[in-house]
Amino acid sequence: MIEKGSSLRKLQLLEKFLHNLREYNTEKVMGKVMVSGCFDMLHSGHVAFLKSAAEYGDVVVCAGSDETVFALKGRYPVIPENERRYMLQAVRWVTEVRISRGSGHLDFLPELTEIRPEFFIVNTDGDSKEKRELMQSLGIKYLILDRMPEDNLTARSTTDLRRECNIPYRLDLAGGWLDQPFVSKEHAGSVITISIEPTHVFNNRSGMASSTRKAAQALWKYDLPLGDRELLARQLFCFENPPGTKEIAGSQDAIGLVFPGLNKLSYSGAYWPESIESLHDEAILEFLEQHIQLIPLGEREDGYAVLSDVRVSPSGAGALAEASDLVYAAACERNALRLGEAMTRSFEAQIAMFPHMLTPNVQRAIQQLPDHTLGYKVSGAGGGGYLVAFTEKPIPNALTIKIRRKSSGF
Repeated sequence: MIEKGSSLRKLQLLEKFLHNLREYNTEKVMGKVMVSGCFDMLHSGHVAFLKSAAEYGDVVVCAGSDETVFALKGRYPVIPENERRYMLQAVRWVTEVRISRGSGHLDFLPELTEIRPEFFIVNTDGDSKEKRELMQSLGIKYLILDRMPEDNLTARSTTDLRRECNIPYRLDLAGGWLDQPFVSKEHAGSVITISIEPTHVFNNRSGMASSTRKAAQALWKYDLPLGDRELLARQLFCFENPPGTKEIAGSQDAIGLVFPGLNKLSYSGAYWPESIESLHDEAILEFLEQHIQLIPLGEREDGYAVLSDVRVSPSGAGALAEASDLVYAAACERNALRLGEAMTRSFEAQIAMFPHMLTPNVQRAIQQLPDHTLGYKVSGAGGGGYLVAFTEKPIPNALTIKIRRKSSGF
C-alpha cells in the first residue's frame, strides 16, 4: 500500500523533471527569434503571432519608434513607444522588447547585429524582398507565418482598429485671403472658418489646412492639447512659419484648426486677426452640417501658381469682406438661401483678385452642380481639393462634414 504523502512527493518530482526537460530542450534545441513591427494598438492578432513565433525560440521584439512610424506612414502611432514596449513585455511569449534605433523599413538593423538571431519571423503583411535578401545574406532563417486568430476569436488588424489622429481639419466658408496682409491692408475684413472632425481622410493639397494639420501632429501628435486656444493657435502658426519663411501660411489655418465651432476672424493689414469671435450654438452648427457638402476635385497639380496674375485692390478686398460678413450673418440667422448666395459672392470676389483659383477642373465641377445647389466655393486657395456646395438636398458622391464641438475644459 502506497501512502498518500509518498505519491504526492513522487508526482512533484515528476513534474520538476518534466519542467527541467522542457527548459533543457528550449535552451539546447530552440533558437533566438527576432520579430519587428509597429505593434500599435496591441490586439489578439499580435498575441497569436507572437505565440506562434515563440514555438521557434525566445522571442525578441523590436518595435518601431514613434518617429520612424511617422516618417513611414505620415502619422504617429496611437500608442506611444514606451507604452507599446510595456504591453509587449507583458505578453507571456515575449522574452525581450526593444525600441528600434534605426530608421526606415529596416529600422531594426542596429538591433539585428546585436541580437544575432537564428530566426527572423514576419507575418504575411510584413514580408518583403528587402528583408528576405538581408536575412539570406546574414545566414538567418527567414520565416513567414500566416495571421491565424486563436480559436473562437475574430481576426484582427491594427488597420481595422486604428482611430485616425483626432487633430481636426479647417474649412473656410468665406473671406479667404483676407488673412494675408497684402489683401486686408487694402480693406479690412473677416475670414469665416469651421473646425472639421477627421471623419474622412481629406486629401493633401486640398485647401483643408492639411499642411497645418501635419505641423500640429509634429507638435502634439494625436490630439489638440488643453489650454488657451489663442495661445495654442499662435504656437502652431509660429511653428509652421519659422523665421525666414518666404510664403507665410495664413493664420486662419492655425486658428481654424484649434478653435471649434464657427469662427469669425477679423483682419486689418496684419498676419494675426484683431479679434476672434466664436459661435457654439448647436442649432447653427447642425444647420451648417445639414447644408454643406464637399465634392472631391483631386489634389492641386504640381506647379499650381495661384499668386500669378493677382489683381488685389481696395474694391476687390472690400467686395470679399462684404460677402464674408453676409455669410456669417446668414449662418447666425440659419437662412440657407441667403448663405448660399453670399458664399458664391465670396468666391466670385476671390477669383476676381486671384483668377487662377478657377481652373478648368473647378469650372467643370461647378457646371455639374445640381439645380438645387444654393451656393458654392472651392476649399482654400483653389486649384483642386474640394468644391464646397451649400445645398438642401444630397449630392451624389459628395462628402458630409462633422463640425468640431466645444468640449468641457477647453
